[in-house]
This record gives sequence, structure tokens and C-alpha cells, in this order.
Amino acid sequence: MTDPVRRTIRITSLRQLSLVHVEAALVTYRGRPAVRLLESYEKEDDLQPIAIIAGTEFSDGIIETAIAGLPRPGASDTARGFVGIAFRVRDDGSRFEAFYLRPTNGRAEDQLRRNHSTQYMSHPEYPWFRLREESPGAYESYTDLVPAEWTSIKITVRGRQACLYVNKADQPCLVVNDLKLGESRGQLALWIGSEAEAYYSTRITLTAESGSP
Repeated sequence: MTDPVRRTIRITSLRQLSLVHVEAALVTYRGRPAVRLLESYEKEDDLQPIAIIAGTEFSDGIIETAIAGLPRPGASDTARGFVGIAFRVRDDGSRFEAFYLRPTNGRAEDQLRRNHSTQYMSHPEYPWFRLREESPGAYESYTDLVPAEWTSIKITVRGRQACLYVNKADQPCLVVNDLKLGESRGQLALWIGSEAEAYYSTRITLTAESGSP
């Protein structure tokens, strides 16, 4: 068994991203180099809004970065600032697993909203609403979040299990033991939800386990 391979991915050009229903820009956000994504409203298919990062294919390992999300100007009252990371993404963006945050839920007055602060989903067959309907509470959880602020995240992936850690916590806030795409592989992507303005650190640390380049 070989040692894990740890590398740092730096997004320095938009040419490193394959954009699917998003508009992207390289900016400085709260003192940090960032990729800003806004959802494109010209959708004629079932693909999710993502930016696939070239050269990031892996199967098992650890993804570490920072993200920030907030409702975009003029958003409706149901906007949550949805922002996340997709993994094991098919090259055309048609299938992937993802963890994402609902930043405006983290300190909401309503406890049920707080319980929906983090979310797992698997595109295309297991969107959040199907998972919530079929397995209430199993694929989402509470964690403390503040809209528009940088939030560090770590995602660990091994086989059919994935865990989400937020703000350098020792324990995951969300554990998924039955990834819906099974033991697959693919690229990483920046994911944005409806009516959000999302920022992603241009630096991503990827640690691939043995046999996962």
C-alpha cells in the first residue's frame, strides 16, 4: 500500500473550469483570492449549475477548501445562499455526489431551519427533496454558519462513505454511509444553488488515497 498523495490545486485561470449553467469570475473576496459563481438562468436541460475543475479526478481521499455563500441581490425569501462542493463528477456534469451549505439557516430563529444547514445530494436521481421525503433528517444536519463569511470545509470520501467537516471541527457534522453512485470516480466541481452568490477559495487541497490518483 502506498502513502496518500497530497497536492494543492490553485485556480489561476477560468480556463481551468468547465462551466455548466454558471457565470464565473476571479475576484478578491474578504481578503482572499476567490472564484465567484452566479447561476445562469438559461437552462434547457437537467444539468446542475457547477464549475468542473480540470485535472482533479479521484475516487477516495480528502478535499479541503473554503467557501462562502449568500442570497444574491433581489433573491426571494426562500433563498439560502446555497454553496457547496461536488465530487466524483462525470466529465459532462451529468452525475455527481455533493455536500452543500445553506448559510442563512445556521443561525435562524426556527430550529427546523437550523437542522437543514448542511445537505448531501446525488445528481440526478437523489435531489435534496427526494432524500428529505424518503429519509427525513438522514442526509442533512445542523452546523453553525454565517452567510457571506468564509467557511472552511473538509470532505472525506472512502468507498460508499463520505463525511463533511465544517470550520475545522474534529467530528463531522454530516455522515453519509450509502453514497448513491456507489464506489465511483470523477472530477471535483464547485456547486451553486438557486438564487445564490457563491465564493470559493482558489486553493483546494486534495489528498488521494492509494489507488486514487
